[in-house]
Amino acid sequence: MKKLKITFNSPVVLGFIFVSLAVLLLGFVTMGKSNELLFMTYHSALTNPLTYLRLFTHVLGHAGWEHYIGNASYILLLGPMIEEKYGSKRILQVILVTALVTGVINYILFPSVALCGASGVVFAFILLTSFTSFKQGEIPLTFILVAIIFLGQQVYEGVFLQDNISNFSHVLGGIIGSVVGYRLNRRAM
Repeated sequence: MKKLKITFNSPVVLGFIFVSLAVLLLGFVTMGKSNELLFMTYHSALTNPLTYLRLFTHVLGHAGWEHYIGNASYILLLGPMIEEKYGSKRILQVILVTALVTGVINYILFPSVALCGASGVVFAFILLTSFTSFKQGEIPLTFILVAIIFLGQQVYEGVFLQDNISNFSHVLGGIIGSVVGYRLNRRAM
């Protein structure tokens, strides 16, 4: 009988999840001070170098276990499939672009809102996943349905609910995932 072994099958996704977990634990130990200092983006002085760092690192911070588990579940479910299809470098680029875009837009449009968490990355992955069976000259019905269901829900909740959730970053993440999915698959044809 062949021995089973555990493989590190998705280095970027697993690395992201483990670093986010370490950041969450650090947040508990520091009673949220580490998140405030390094893993949350908000309107701070442009002369502060940490302002620029936080534009990227805010996706590693989470408000608590429930927030982390929700994002980690989707990332672990979707991430390995898209990392296998598009490669580790591309997935890292999607994470970094999503972090930067959501961070900058939050900084500019919502100066009184602090943003942390990987929800934008989750939505980028959700929409990117729907392009995995893309063929030239076709738009997958799964993409259309995912866009309507997930992004439609975020637009609705952003307009009608006041729940401290950055629906705008979810929508931005979805747009980034859609654009990247379309461009990567169009090039592959």
